[in-house]
Amino acid sequence: MVTLPQEPSTGSTAGTSPMGFDQTRAAYVQREVAEGFGADAGRYDRARPTYPAELIDRIIAASPGREVLDVGCGTGISARLFQAAGCRVLGVDPDPRMAEVASQAGTETEVAKFEDWDPAGRRFDVVIAAQAWHWVDPVAGAAKAAAVLRPGGRLAVFWNAFDPPEDLREAFGAVFRRVFPDSPVSAFWSRSAVETYRAGCARVADALRQVGAFGEPEEWLSRWERSYTRDEWLDLVPTTGGFTRQPQAVQNELLAGLGAAVDAAGGSFTMSCTTVTATAARLTA
Repeated sequence: MVTLPQEPSTGSTAGTSPMGFDQTRAAYVQREVAEGFGADAGRYDRARPTYPAELIDRIIAASPGREVLDVGCGTGISARLFQAAGCRVLGVDPDPRMAEVASQAGTETEVAKFEDWDPAGRRFDVVIAAQAWHWVDPVAGAAKAAAVLRPGGRLAVFWNAFDPPEDLREAFGAVFRRVFPDSPVSAFWSRSAVETYRAGCARVADALRQVGAFGEPEEWLSRWERSYTRDEWLDLVPTTGGFTRQPQAVQNELLAGLGAAVDAAGGSFTMSCTTVTATAARLTA
């Protein structure tokens, strides 16, 4: 999903890609943006999209068992999918507000940054991260995942890439360029989101190779569609990274512009979705 411009925390003036990968430095140092999701955890749980069932089934089938660790579990959107497929899931998230929603919905959760989390000797068959791995130190996170996976266990990190119809892509881009004229994030709408996310997954694969505890990483693409009404789309946009850090007037201007674009397209549209996954199996040695 789109990430709005962020206030740099280390003096950089670079923007971030919609995936959260900073263009000049690792995005995990900008955790203050991630912490904004919990400001309206209920909306996040309601509005954020799901993930395709065929991907869940594929991850489980490629794993030695059904003990799942969900890194950055948020409100439990992905955890519930694995639970429905017969898995036992433990979620870890640094935001207690998000974790509380997940817990209330039936997912066991522990509050911690993944890099600092104590597994207390526990081991898992699968480590997943849905729309969250870009907040984790890529190398330290991969090493931590390797440490808690059983031999042959699988790490699977994935993101939803959304591509609207071409006319709406152009209209959304015009809104972002007007509201954020000096931000590189506006350029997101000028290219395919899938390619942006695939580039991010390639960097995940490089980190996995660096750790040396995994087999050769793979990229999986799962294609699906999601219809949005105007109201559903505007319910989703405030859950994207950095939105709540903008002044209220900026938020209002962005939502008004995006709403007008959907109105001009007939009040609803079908989004082309691709869930992009970087995955690898833990070496048995």
